[in-house]
Amino acid sequence: MARPTKYTSDIPQKIIEFMKEGMSIEEVCYELDICKQTLYNWCEDHPELLDAKKKGVEFSCGWWMKQGRINLNESKFNYTGWYMNMKNRFGWKDKSDITSDDKPLQTITGITIIRDGPDSKITK
Repeated sequence: MARPTKYTSDIPQKIIEFMKEGMSIEEVCYELDICKQTLYNWCEDHPELLDAKKKGVEFSCGWWMKQGRINLNESKFNYTGWYMNMKNRFGWKDKSDITSDDKPLQTITGITIIRDGPDSKITK
């Protein structure tokens, strides 16, 4: 006999509310007392939940972006932690270009590095 589901019709709205506070999917699952796989299974069975999850991820990203914008000039603001969060949760990347000969090119604070094997070039 299967265990009764914890899914209720108010869960999509709860997910949106939690994620508007910047929560991750994992935090939402913690608050709902479910595992992540359960959430994904529910998303397959309930299209409104999948929509709420997608909106929630966007709202969470917006919350974190707002925190960065508001706190950027604060002396106690941990920019590195904020930036790493954005990279790890929302797919932000450091700028990376490919040169015409397919060798990676990176620009770091005005210094251009061309990875070219033993003949690497650094220019300012």
